[in-house]
Amino acid sequence: MNVLAVINPRARASDPAIYEYLGALGDLGAETTLRFLRGDEPPDALLLDATRFDAVAAVGGDGTVSAVAYALRASGIPVLAYPAGTANLVVRNLRLPTAPALLAQATVARRTAVLDLGELSTSACSDSPARTVGFLVAAGAGFDAAIMEAAQGLKTTIGEGAYIIGALQNLAPTHARFTLVLDGKPVETQGIAVLVVNLARIQLDLAMAHGSDARDGLFEVVVVKTRTAAGLLPTVWAAMLDRIQEHPQRPGLAIHTASHVSVTADPPLPLQYDGELMACKTPVEARVLPAAATFIVTDASPYA
Repeated sequence: MNVLAVINPRARASDPAIYEYLGALGDLGAETTLRFLRGDEPPDALLLDATRFDAVAAVGGDGTVSAVAYALRASGIPVLAYPAGTANLVVRNLRLPTAPALLAQATVARRTAVLDLGELSTSACSDSPARTVGFLVAAGAGFDAAIMEAAQGLKTTIGEGAYIIGALQNLAPTHARFTLVLDGKPVETQGIAVLVVNLARIQLDLAMAHGSDARDGLFEVVVVKTRTAAGLLPTVWAAMLDRIQEHPQRPGLAIHTASHVSVTADPPLPLQYDGELMACKTPVEARVLPAAATFIVTDASPYA
């Protein structure tokens, strides 16, 4: 078996566990080729010959995993999401193990699930050209992007705690008027953020929405309608109650579904996708790419 490992050197690439994973692959008879991402360049050039390999391991955070999956979209090449980032939400949603030996076993077993991908497109900005990227978990405009920006310098030192610090630095986020177009239907609303969700589980293993399925060809479009960060506390509490029994209400959120979404905000708001900041602000468009990504999973995955 031949495995291509695409490694983001900024995402804990010096973690000894990564080399335990590579060593475990060798013990299982797999040959591994290592390639490293450079700066913010997409992984496309590293994957031109991906059909030569039986699987591709995306070693990094959610942004790295989604970039690899997007570059390989519709190819059927199985991708192993290796958790070397801050939140590792793809791994959490797929319920993958984190132990290197178990990840190596899953890679060699190559049990797969086919999932939808999201595609996000922005217009040209004053300091950035028009851009199209892929995402697996969620893309957002507003409060969530402001949190990501505030957390950037802290992620390597305090991990997920950086997001809590980022939220505390944005207790009074920008409140905006939104014009959404959901599969051609306009919706006028307001709030501090709009999230376009493909995989619904976020930090602390909380689910943003019930019934989310990354195989149904639909996004959950979540409008955060509170005016302050403190206004989200009932929402978080409701999500935590899911661990005891299902609690479908999400106070402070309005949730829609659509396969094609456009978001305009007044004032314009910053953007992020899978934890990666974009240079542009709204407006933005997102569409589902149905069954475009093939991921390695285990029996524990809800998508197995």
